[in-house]
Amino acid sequence: MKKILILLLILSVLYSCKQHDKFHISGKVNDAKGEMLYFEHAGLMKTTVLDSVKLNANGEFTFKSARPTYPDFYRLRLADKIITFAVDSCEDISIEAKSDNFATEYLLTGSETSLQIQKLRKSVMDIQRKVNDISPAMSVTVQNVKIADIEKDIEIHKEMARKLILQNPRSIASYFALYQKINDTYMFSPYVKADKPYCAAVATSFNVYMPEYERTKNLYSLVMDAIKTERKQIDKEAWNEILAKAGAGYINIILPDKNNVEKKLSSLEGKVILIDFSAYEMKGSIDYTFALRELYTKYHSRGFEIYQISVDQNKLLWQQSVENIPWICVRDENGPNTKYIASYNISSIPTTFLMDRKGTIIGRDYGFDQLPQEIEKNLR
Repeated sequence: MKKILILLLILSVLYSCKQHDKFHISGKVNDAKGEMLYFEHAGLMKTTVLDSVKLNANGEFTFKSARPTYPDFYRLRLADKIITFAVDSCEDISIEAKSDNFATEYLLTGSETSLQIQKLRKSVMDIQRKVNDISPAMSVTVQNVKIADIEKDIEIHKEMARKLILQNPRSIASYFALYQKINDTYMFSPYVKADKPYCAAVATSFNVYMPEYERTKNLYSLVMDAIKTERKQIDKEAWNEILAKAGAGYINIILPDKNNVEKKLSSLEGKVILIDFSAYEMKGSIDYTFALRELYTKYHSRGFEIYQISVDQNKLLWQQSVENIPWICVRDENGPNTKYIASYNISSIPTTFLMDRKGTIIGRDYGFDQLPQEIEKNLR
């Protein structure tokens, strides 16, 4: 009987939401007679006025709007004072406020998410006020004390936001926390190592549950760009470190070819060399091999060489594929687990390096449209 009652309760809630495809926001603003109160949608790209009312002596108001497809932000605006709240279902939200502290000291009921947003906003607004209070007329000592106090407040705020995000990264309040600013600078950034896990948590959660939402696409794209940027920087630093340790412009490779004869990369010094990490079992291998053959045929007689390191898992496939290959192709018995993958910081295949006649790596991953001119330049 108890299970039946719970089921009926759930069904009644779902039915109610389906029957009421609008949400309602109502309440009262004291001491605001004659002032205009605006009800707005705070979209990703722009803010749109949905309705407005001129407040009378009792300050009461009621607005309603279509329930959004995805959780989203809305605002009440009184002059330049703003209350931001969230809608993610068929809420009936009530707000009571006073004109003088409209944006901060309001009483909201009907949305736990909006209460979290209120707490986040008030915290940032308090910090912003402290920032605004710093004056050039103050002594450096006083400024430093105030700045230290602000830095402490920022950390307290971010710790509050982190806990919120970890509790529910799917919440629109977690999303809101990522986009708060002090002096037009975001409190969280996916380009900052300490912030990235929290940005990624929200982006991933939104992408799983709301992949078509414009806010999801925007945040997910931002986080992915930060990850790519970080990887590029890591690759660059790792490669510079490798070269510094090697004491030369490249790391020597010594591996057997198809006839089990050891071939040294260093033996080709004096030529322009394309060092190629690839696999004959990879998608598009035939077209890739034809592109390499074209380069080899055109430039080999002038001092161009290809030193190809196969990372094929299947040794037999590799042997059959390189049977008629004119350039040097070697393979480690460990296949894709060769130590040279780490030495050359390879994260994907194909990956190529172009080395000049002096034995210095001059470029990585030139496209086949750019390689001819780079090879020509170094053959002169």
